[in-house]
Amino acid sequence: MPTYAIGDIHGQYDMLRRAHDLIEADRAANADPDSLVVHLGDVTDRGPRSKDVIDFLLAGASENRPWTTILGNHDRMFRMFIADPEVGDPKLRVGLDWLDHRLGGTATLASYGLKRGVLQSQRSFHRETLKTVPQAHVDFLNNLPLFHQTKDVFFVHAGIRPGVPLDEQTEDDMVWIREPFLTDTTDHGPLIVHGHTVVEEPTHYGNRIALDTGAGYGKPLTAAVFEGRKAWVLTDEGRVPLISV
Repeated sequence: MPTYAIGDIHGQYDMLRRAHDLIEADRAANADPDSLVVHLGDVTDRGPRSKDVIDFLLAGASENRPWTTILGNHDRMFRMFIADPEVGDPKLRVGLDWLDHRLGGTATLASYGLKRGVLQSQRSFHRETLKTVPQAHVDFLNNLPLFHQTKDVFFVHAGIRPGVPLDEQTEDDMVWIREPFLTDTTDHGPLIVHGHTVVEEPTHYGNRIALDTGAGYGKPLTAAVFEGRKAWVLTDEGRVPLISV
């Protein structure tokens, strides 16, 4: 049975709907209605409709659709802000927090109708956030798994630390790592499929496949399908093989 994956969504609701339309068309063509869809994390931030994205994913869960969503670093920053606005993600550099425009937290909260007043304290804004963001969304963020694994593929947001067994990977690495993962060419066992680091187009590196094609910056959102270690990108014309570079 194939497994589908969708790269970093970043609040791009319309792109997400189109990606699912491509998946439904591929399912119909290949008679696989129950095959799993893995969303590779970073469902929130930067794009304009993070709230609608989470609503869509929750609706799928309520309808028992075969979907899963794994934790991305932006999703983690959102849930950490909700838990305590004074405690930022330890992987962020000093002086940078989720509400910085470069990270996109303000765009996420704007999708809930929240905008911080010029003189409003962070604590006051946080209280307003708690009143506005639905508990179902908080629960969704708090229960995202760190990975999904099949026999041949390990789906994760950012990547893994080379040389460390898959069952010993840390959350920080799985949601944040770049180096030494991106330049490592060793076989990790399963094919690693990830987002987090933007690429111009979906790219197969032999031991890993990168699917974040920049939706957070208005570029395309990629949907792909996997059968064993074989991979295809989904397009309006159907499957396009993703070959190792």
